[in-house]
Amino acid sequence: MIAKGETLASTMERLCLEVEKVAPDVICSVLAVDPTGIIRPLAAPSLPAEYSAALEGLAIGPVAGSCGTAAYLRTDVAVTDIETDRRWALYKHLALPLGLRACWSSPIPDADGVSVGIFAFYYRDRREPTEAEREIVRHCVYLCAIALERHQRVLEHERRAFTDALTHLPNRAAFNAALGELNCDTPGAWALLMLDLDNLKIVNDTFGHQAGDHLLQTVGQRLAAQVAPNSTFRIGGDEFAIIIRQTEALLDLDRTAGEILCALDEVADCAGHIVVPRATIGGAILSAGDRIPDRVRQHADFALYHAKETGRGGFVRYWPGLGTNIMRRRGDIREVDAALREGRIDAFYQPIVELGSREIAGLEALCRMRLGDKIVCAADFHEATKDVHVATALTKRMAELVASDVRTWLEMGIPFKHVSINVSSADMRTGNLGQLLEAAFRKENVSLKHVVLEVTEAVYMGDGDRLIHKAIKALRTKGIQVALDDFGTGFASLTHLLTVPIDIIKIDKSFVDRLLTDGASLAIVEALIQIAGKLSIQLIAEGVENEEQAHRLQSAGCLLGQGYLFSKAVDRFDATALLTGNAGGPVGHRASGSG
Repeated sequence: MIAKGETLASTMERLCLEVEKVAPDVICSVLAVDPTGIIRPLAAPSLPAEYSAALEGLAIGPVAGSCGTAAYLRTDVAVTDIETDRRWALYKHLALPLGLRACWSSPIPDADGVSVGIFAFYYRDRREPTEAEREIVRHCVYLCAIALERHQRVLEHERRAFTDALTHLPNRAAFNAALGELNCDTPGAWALLMLDLDNLKIVNDTFGHQAGDHLLQTVGQRLAAQVAPNSTFRIGGDEFAIIIRQTEALLDLDRTAGEILCALDEVADCAGHIVVPRATIGGAILSAGDRIPDRVRQHADFALYHAKETGRGGFVRYWPGLGTNIMRRRGDIREVDAALREGRIDAFYQPIVELGSREIAGLEALCRMRLGDKIVCAADFHEATKDVHVATALTKRMAELVASDVRTWLEMGIPFKHVSINVSSADMRTGNLGQLLEAAFRKENVSLKHVVLEVTEAVYMGDGDRLIHKAIKALRTKGIQVALDDFGTGFASLTHLLTVPIDIIKIDKSFVDRLLTDGASLAIVEALIQIAGKLSIQLIAEGVENEEQAHRLQSAGCLLGQGYLFSKAVDRFDATALLTGNAGGPVGHRASGSG
């Protein structure tokens, strides 16, 4: 049975039964002793289960019955009278009612002589073991030692198979096993948090993998300590999972996640480098429709994906419909990936016009995807740009197209001023946007002074705004101008313009739409024009659709406008025509179609 890998319990039970066949006057028992000296019953088929259960958890010692004493002293202990032997004083009430009068116990040693088990014979008479019984026990102790040693190797193998070597947390295999054992009958009975360590790659790249390993160990320790007695797992390179079953933690999952993030948000010494762990969490709680644990896992994954794409460093809890949004986003990502590979991403241009002369002062480059004969606006695949890889690939493609077009216009002798390119929060977070633009425009020998980057107010004021602000400052030092798009639709205030200066503000179309009917909108625009002028910030009014709006804006002091009144977004050939035609006169035709 040992050689075939039968379980330790079944092997020991069979051993006891075989011994009792050849020695019918004895009752055989085998106990294990764990590394802390605690007794764990293994087999005693001829004793009541209640008796074995009473021995569970007892500590070995000098007066711990026959078995506990034998293990403690590492020598045989023969008690010929349980009723009177002082070593049985605390335990005889268990044995005597069963008719047990004597007990002979032998320690089972490991290779170092430490007691890892106990082999015992009970007798119904007050007597010592016979020589034949001693011979049986010598063989049995040897067999038990082999079985226990093999069992320990199996346990160690399982421990290694289910334990992450770096953090010593349970690993992905252990997580899968634990998840599979969870019951889905009671909604709200448990929840799952999935956590991504946001700055592991930066730490690895900046300080080396030793520092990254220290960071992982620190995060693992802090997570396990914070959520105990709930279970923490390391399931991947920078991924952790937490199974929440504690009632208090389940009652307010948002607070639980917040406390985890706070516990991580302390400086850590990572191989001599000071690092503050940064993490993002997605979570889901068992709901009525979740019939299998993997459904909750999928929901938590969706929540984490959404949290990472909409603003790292926080917590998102799954809600119905989130999965649909994620699947739509993934569909958009596949479409854009295919368009990038097949060269179907193109740049269209909408002119920015001086309201007085109607001459073109610049262009805004707008991303378009060709789908057969159809031109798809960026708004229709906006979800894909929340993926950092897609956003970077799109921006790289747009920068290359725009740089090539600008080179063509400059060589045609067009007095070209600037072109603006839209970037997303994912672009700003990569840290290499400046290098990407430099490479694209250097290849075409075009100065970065012709480039304006447009960031929306949502990006400007988004999560992790310190990182965004740092990126904006770095871009401006390279000579790239920065425009704040859709101003007035979010939460940016003029005070932010003092700490993170920009070059251009684009007044959102919603204000322009109400200029002729809403005095408040006009008052806000006029005030903004005056303040921007004092800060040397240019203003561009977006969405100018009629002459009345253009006149009202010009009267208020706004010099630049953009909208259908002047032109829709057009391809490079029509843009070239607009630019060359601009030299001979103003732009001012209304065009139909999407902008």
